[in-house]
Amino acid sequence: MKKYTIKDIAEQAGVSKGTVDRVIHKRGKVSQKALEKVTKILEEIDYKPNPIAQSLKNNKVYLICVVLPDPNEDNFWIPCVDGVNQAIEEFRSFLVDIKLFFYGPSSTQSFKEVNEQILKLTPDAVLLSPLFQKESINAIKSFRSAGIVVSTFNSQIDLEQAVSFVGQDLYQSGRVAAKLMHTIVPDDHDIVICHFSESLSNAIHMQQKEKGFRDYFNGLKGADHKILTLSVDQADPDQSLVNFLKSNNKALGFFVTTSKSYNLVEMLQDQSHKDIKVIGYDLLDKNNDLLKKNKISFLIHQSPKTQTYIGLTYLIEHFLFNKEIPNKKLLPIGIVNSENLITYLES
Repeated sequence: MKKYTIKDIAEQAGVSKGTVDRVIHKRGKVSQKALEKVTKILEEIDYKPNPIAQSLKNNKVYLICVVLPDPNEDNFWIPCVDGVNQAIEEFRSFLVDIKLFFYGPSSTQSFKEVNEQILKLTPDAVLLSPLFQKESINAIKSFRSAGIVVSTFNSQIDLEQAVSFVGQDLYQSGRVAAKLMHTIVPDDHDIVICHFSESLSNAIHMQQKEKGFRDYFNGLKGADHKILTLSVDQADPDQSLVNFLKSNNKALGFFVTTSKSYNLVEMLQDQSHKDIKVIGYDLLDKNNDLLKKNKISFLIHQSPKTQTYIGLTYLIEHFLFNKEIPNKKLLPIGIVNSENLITYLES
């Protein structure tokens, strides 16, 4: 099948190459007669423009900023940096400039300052993890007002201004955790939803997980579990757990809504609680070691590297190749135990 160039089409239509270019890209003025001639030929040959050639011809460098919690303060985000670097490597031959920005995972002020800095750069797009709900909504609105495309990952915010979300259905992952907990905790024991957070009210990802977890048990018939919530005091986590256990001695199952399962297990060991069942998130080294020793029963794998890689790739291909950005991309909810951990670590 012959590959037609703009020159070929111009010769067949009896017009200039510039006229053909204006028709194909729908820009500039073209006479009705020339438009009809060129359009007819394009339809006959089923012409498809070369997106790579187009992106190079535009000679524009697209700036995309990626906003992450600092991986030096929270190891969960290390694979996210790997995902960004993978995308950078794959598109290194194209006119794309990708910049990484880190904020303190427990500091709303740090988050605001980083996004203000990015706003001054006027990038084409921003990919961010909206850890703080209120501040994230304000940042996204500011970006969109400046004409900047915004995509999110890891935590989903119900906001029109965010064009895309890549991650898991966190409500459903909470239900998955509840189903697992129901299989390992006898009906006559209490179950605890454990949050390690400065402000649960501003952490939408933890709220969604708790809601899914509670809704699962609320929908069970004849279940005798009491579902409790523990927000660990970050200033004195050990004492807050001691006080909780003193007044809740029937607590047997703990669902940790973040990657801090290892923190809980370490505190429980100090209190000689050896039969506690723990379900949490993320394949951090400390979590993995405890999973192997069966001190954590299950971990839910959120595929952080894949989240950032896909989210960034969607933005890059949108600018380079004019591809539409999907509104939502939900990743599978991985259930990891001591028996299948190795398969996740090797993948």
